[in-house]
Amino acid sequence: VAMETVSLEHQIQSVQRHIAFLKKEQMELLHDLHLEILRLQKHCSGHRHRSEDLVLGIAQQGNVLDRELEEKCRAMEAQLQEKEKDNLELRKELRHKEALVAALRSSLRSKERRFLEELKRRSHRVTILDTELQKQTEAAAYLS
Repeated sequence: VAMETVSLEHQIQSVQRHIAFLKKEQMELLHDLHLEILRLQKHCSGHRHRSEDLVLGIAQQGNVLDRELEEKCRAMEAQLQEKEKDNLELRKELRHKEALVAALRSSLRSKERRFLEELKRRSHRVTILDTELQKQTEAAAYLS
């Protein structure tokens, strides 16, 4: 039972390390996504300003550049949505692993409780048998 408890504790620690790793990875991913969003916003903003200047000078070329930039922005927005979807999946996985940790903890507590109850029962049985043995030893000593 003690080995099972130790094994469960190792499993819980392992799951907790995995959860901590996933949380860290998620935070890093979120941070990177925010930085990428800011970079893309600046990038798109810069392209928009340049394209507006070009439209003033050369209307036809400006229209072409606007379309290209819009397509790039749409592509970047699609990438961002994909990253957010991935992040959502990671959060679901994290919640699932947290539920597993909770279940393992509950199981461990239940096994520990059963172990302690069994230990009390056996201790009580040993006390009864010890008392009985003392009585028989006293009886044997009296008879001899």
